[in-house]
Amino acid sequence: MTSKLLTSILRNHLTKKPNLLRRQPFSTAAAEALSDPPQNHEETTSGITMKGVKIAGRPLYLDVQATSPVDPRVLDAMLPFYLSRYGNPHSRTHFYGWESDNAVEHARSQVASLINASPKEIVFTSGATESNNISIKGVMHFYKEKKKHVITLQTEHKCVLDSCRHLQQEGFDVTYLPVEKDGLVDLEKLKSAIRPDTGLVSIMAVNNEIGVVQPMEEIGKICKEFNVPFHTDAAQALGKIVIDVDKWNVSLMSLSGHKIYAPKGIGALYLRRRPRIRVEPQMNGGGQERGIRSGTLPTPLVVGMGAACEVAMKEMEYDEKRISALQQRLLNGIRSKLDGVEVNGSMESRYVGNLNLSFAYVEGESLLMGLKEVAVSSGSACTSASLEPSYVLRALGVEEDMAHTSIRFGIGRFTTEEEIDRAIHLTVHQVEKLREMSPLYEMVKEECSKRGS
Repeated sequence: MTSKLLTSILRNHLTKKPNLLRRQPFSTAAAEALSDPPQNHEETTSGITMKGVKIAGRPLYLDVQATSPVDPRVLDAMLPFYLSRYGNPHSRTHFYGWESDNAVEHARSQVASLINASPKEIVFTSGATESNNISIKGVMHFYKEKKKHVITLQTEHKCVLDSCRHLQQEGFDVTYLPVEKDGLVDLEKLKSAIRPDTGLVSIMAVNNEIGVVQPMEEIGKICKEFNVPFHTDAAQALGKIVIDVDKWNVSLMSLSGHKIYAPKGIGALYLRRRPRIRVEPQMNGGGQERGIRSGTLPTPLVVGMGAACEVAMKEMEYDEKRISALQQRLLNGIRSKLDGVEVNGSMESRYVGNLNLSFAYVEGESLLMGLKEVAVSSGSACTSASLEPSYVLRALGVEEDMAHTSIRFGIGRFTTEEEIDRAIHLTVHQVEKLREMSPLYEMVKEECSKRGS
């Protein structure tokens, strides 16, 4: 049966070219229902049990900041490079290598076009974490004789913060700038933090937990004024907001595939050529990717990231309008039925697909467990195992009890209105249920009723 299926898929892909403009009208839950169920959970007519949790069926997926499903058009583009065009792109002596190399270079152009860069400035990596490590450690190691200081934000992704801590252990100085209550950087504080030996400013474009969009052009101008290289982790920005590396004046930019409906395990690093920025490679090997990132490129994944960038370029405006309407539907639906709901981060300077809410008078872990029919998170997927309140929310000055009750709703390309309405119903129901058991909420209600009378 499996061989017949592979033969059928192979025949289809050898006789047609993928159409990256064809829209796929289904939700993520519906898409998953079409596939074979995984074998690591019990699935019966009465529901699904996994890790001791029993639910009626597959949950709604509202965690797009953690990862996105692969767009079927992206998968269409990838499949031939698994089944028939499987050559090593670094093999220079035969057709299989040549066609894979051509596919890689085409994908490089697709990624570059989305950020207004040259294909020669794109280096493929395994993801944004690797790109961040190359950027931060690579730049500072290369210029270590003259530059000893890095500036970043307290709200950066953990891989940026850990890379900076690693540099501190090597003797470099790092300034962790605070952010304002809306999550945005104070540009005057950034200016005053720059020193003659500052070698890099690293600031995330769109925050992964709260979705705030930093003033990238203004930050770029400050870095240009002081002649300091500017690095940004744009994993959450790529394909969601307009990126122009020249307008932003970035020297390095980290990109990720699985945040834009491409597969996991592929990312890219933008490395400016003029004025040239140099990095010390963090991996030794065959010298691929101009010696910056050695290792055989995974052609299907590279093709997938390129295809995802092309789809994003054509549909970004449409996606933004649709996702914005869904975000308003979700926020208004929850606030119309619940009080004590706070939005974390700026609403004016924000990516619309990220809605981070805190619910007063409920216990955070209980709220998350009660929302088992909705796949949401309490923060970054990289730190969600921790019971500590989000360090990002604490940096905003959010009180600990409210930080503990935060939920990040991630809305994406395949999210439907029906899923949003169901999420509203389940969230409101669970918050009301937990508040009924909260003595503090009862006291607040009694106080409010006394004032009203």
